[in-house]
Amino acid sequence: MSVSSVSQRAGAASQARSHSLSRPFPLPVRIVYHCRMTLRPFHLAFPVHDLAAARAFYGDVLGCREGRSSDHWIDFDLGGHQIVAHLDPNARPGGTSNPVDGHDVPVPHFGVVLTMADWEALSARVEQAGISFGIAPHVRFKGQPGEQATMFFRDPSGNALEFKAFADDAQLFATELAPQETAQ
Repeated sequence: MSVSSVSQRAGAASQARSHSLSRPFPLPVRIVYHCRMTLRPFHLAFPVHDLAAARAFYGDVLGCREGRSSDHWIDFDLGGHQIVAHLDPNARPGGTSNPVDGHDVPVPHFGVVLTMADWEALSARVEQAGISFGIAPHVRFKGQPGEQATMFFRDPSGNALEFKAFADDAQLFATELAPQETAQ
């Protein structure tokens, strides 16, 4: 079987499932970039020290649908992307941080770009669950290209997550600041 036929079958199966499943996050908008490539879901595996705590956090708090699992790992659907929590009883992610816009941003971290309505709903859900924010929900780059709402928090194993929403999704990869007004 060729790679393209496997890819076509997988895409058709995925598309069929997406219409029948209820998702906490809507399927990501397929963004077509200048090179005409369609954005595909990513896969990320990360360590957790307790699968039950991971299941409660990713399933109950974040609302991720659970996929396959074993005694050593759990697949989750995070906004249409496959993330996998792998059991490592000694896992204690921590990493470091980098200064960004007056905050110490945890490195490494992962997350999803949401719509503003979904971002606001998630922010409220995280707060209601009693999870403390590493960086509280706020808007960065207000009035500039790339304006975005962002928040950071950690899962029970210490993995850092960032969820953000853009005022204009077309500014996801903004590279320049807005021109400053000059005095005449």
